[in-house]
Amino acid sequence: MEDQAGLLESARTAYARGDWRAACDGLERARAAARAGELDTADLDLLGRCCWWTGRTREALEISEHVFERLQHDAGPVDAAMKAATLGLLWFIRGDLVIASGWASRARRLLRGAPEGIEHGYLRYLEASISLDFSSLGGAREASEALHDLGRRLRAPQLTCLALVLSGLVDARTGDPAGGFAQLDEAMLPVLAGQLPPEWAGDVYCTVIHTCHELADLSRMRAWTLATERWCEQFRGEAVYSGICRIHRLQLLCAEGDWAAAEAGVERAGAELAGVNGWVAGEAYYQLGEIRRLRGDFAGASEAYARTAQFGMDHQPGAALLELARGRPAQAWASVSAALAGRDALSAARLLGPGVRIALAAGREDDAGRLCSELESTAAGFGTEGFRAWALQARAAVLVAAGRFGDALPVLRAAGVAYRNLRARYESAAVHEMCARAHAGLGDVAAAAADRATAVEMYRQLGAVPDVERLDPGDVPGGLTARESEVLGLVASGASNREAAAALYISEKTVGRHLSNIFAKLGVASRTAAAAWAHERGIAARGRPGPAERPDPARGRA
Repeated sequence: MEDQAGLLESARTAYARGDWRAACDGLERARAAARAGELDTADLDLLGRCCWWTGRTREALEISEHVFERLQHDAGPVDAAMKAATLGLLWFIRGDLVIASGWASRARRLLRGAPEGIEHGYLRYLEASISLDFSSLGGAREASEALHDLGRRLRAPQLTCLALVLSGLVDARTGDPAGGFAQLDEAMLPVLAGQLPPEWAGDVYCTVIHTCHELADLSRMRAWTLATERWCEQFRGEAVYSGICRIHRLQLLCAEGDWAAAEAGVERAGAELAGVNGWVAGEAYYQLGEIRRLRGDFAGASEAYARTAQFGMDHQPGAALLELARGRPAQAWASVSAALAGRDALSAARLLGPGVRIALAAGREDDAGRLCSELESTAAGFGTEGFRAWALQARAAVLVAAGRFGDALPVLRAAGVAYRNLRARYESAAVHEMCARAHAGLGDVAAAAADRATAVEMYRQLGAVPDVERLDPGDVPGGLTARESEVLGLVASGASNREAAAALYISEKTVGRHLSNIFAKLGVASRTAAAAWAHERGIAARGRPGPAERPDPARGRA
């Protein structure tokens, strides 16, 4: 029998220095060594928190709920209320607003009649965060004012921090991103000083990054993602927020055009976060759908968008653009129109540019002009470079469609500069393609050919096979996507599905789906015939994966 006292002391020390994996191991061993088979409330609470941080969320929630029951009976309503509020936060992070709201209500009931304290502030922040997800900005602003007042009276910088987060979010989402982000920057000072519990500090970090992404402020998103990664580095064994950062880093990688590296990482990270943070897992699957759509894997894109919807996340405008890519502009227009109905300016912004493109493809020029004007108004109101770039691209598309080629070119040049600043490779290629159309319309054959060649090369480097095929149909053998060519190259070298999956960091199921698509496109019925076709046309084989590349049974696959 191990010495429980020694195990507990070692585990508490590990927890204090942020080594949550070691703390979790020590607490579990101490629990097993306990005569009654259980830890005291404080140590059990540490175990629950360690389980949360190391990604064992189901166990964490079960243990934390047991801790809550103990606190309710033994410690009194205030301590129990704080635990209820923290449980509400954890359920909120998982994406279950109903259960999060239930825990918030329980905390509110327990605090009824209690002297005003810090616990009231954390609860107020939680309730405002939940209401923000229902677009209740007024409630968040009111909560921010109350938190500012409470933080001042209690001399509690952590409450002032949470107040600044709420007021910053409201300002950023109502057309003052500069003022909003200034408050969010200030809110991080108590976080950096370690004055917030890590669960709440992590939520603040993720909230800021999500807001950057929502406003298409990629430069700020890069900076905040890096800051969050550095914050995570102080903890050993941390899986929750480092996993979330990985998704945001991959989103940025996708914008920069490294789709081949991002696809496998996004698929794997989305699966890992599925039970930890439903919001970000949904974002991951949406990004996976976007990569697959742009690379020409339409079945895989549809599957990823469906997974996005399962997490309660919006799968538009990707789903509508997939309809367009499949040659169904009327269905695409119906899809994007339904998605736009009832949205406010901010939540509609991401759909308006694609809506313009779809409307033009469907022959609805008036609708395209209307949506373009809405996007320009939103871009002027919010002032972020991302929104401005989208608006410029949309206006140029409308001008080119109307035959106003000379008017379109300066707008396209401005859009190109904005997208280069954002490091948005695919959008930059699309601008070059549109420039080629404008130059051709003006009769400048040489300039049109140069822009067209630039667009084709950029699309090729990205792996945007449908766009390459559209501009240069003879470029891609057999109409295969870039990923299908990679799979075929490995199969041609003799790799099994399992080995191909390991080499490309995708699942065996995904390899199987790619092979089905390959067989159908090539008109063959076997791996041998597909391999022969590949050898005849010189499709490069990456070679069979070596031992280091072969699947690791201990490593999870999507």
